[in-house]
Amino acid sequence: MKNKVSAEMVENWLKGWCLSREVAFPVQYRSGFKVHVGDERQKERFVFPELNDDFFQLAYSIDEPWIYLKVSAASEEFMDKIPERWVLQPQGYMMTCFQPMKFREINLAEGYRLEFSEYNSTFVVKIVAENGEQASIGRVSLIDNLAVYDRIVTEKDHQRKGLATFLLKELEKIALSRGFSNNLLVATEEGKQLYETLGWQMYSLHTSIVIPSDN
Repeated sequence: MKNKVSAEMVENWLKGWCLSREVAFPVQYRSGFKVHVGDERQKERFVFPELNDDFFQLAYSIDEPWIYLKVSAASEEFMDKIPERWVLQPQGYMMTCFQPMKFREINLAEGYRLEFSEYNSTFVVKIVAENGEQASIGRVSLIDNLAVYDRIVTEKDHQRKGLATFLLKELEKIALSRGFSNNLLVATEEGKQLYETLGWQMYSLHTSIVIPSDN
């Protein structure tokens, strides 16, 4: 039997996500949460800790594009039960690490430097190449008792140099220095592999669907 996903955990992750993205905090929507994102390609998101009638009712009632439905369940549990206008997005994974991450000895690759900034209880670490190009960037938002990591990206030309790992180490240093050691994020398939090497564990699936454009 799979673990029951905590609504509190989902809400806290969403709060961190909202701080990072500079949008208003989630509001309760039935058994889940609603966030007004306001992007052209993501107007709103509804996030549910479990698959239930609230999710299915929305899937049938929404026909507007760029409203995301997200749920802690496998796509096989619902894709054949909802209208065909919905398109499954790449699989996401909610992950936790409730102790310091496990880093091997690592130095910043030669020819790169760090830049730091902050806003909204969100701390940004950027790795910049000698030519001034952004090589890697990531954020950690500190909310309640959680450090929520978001938008960890390494540009294609700068991959395979350990930059993402070094970036995570720097973000964690910031979180630990402020007393935050409970880490939470939603990873892509590729990111999941990296996080697992650092001691993260999968908490739940994070499955997303959207209607991509007007039919």
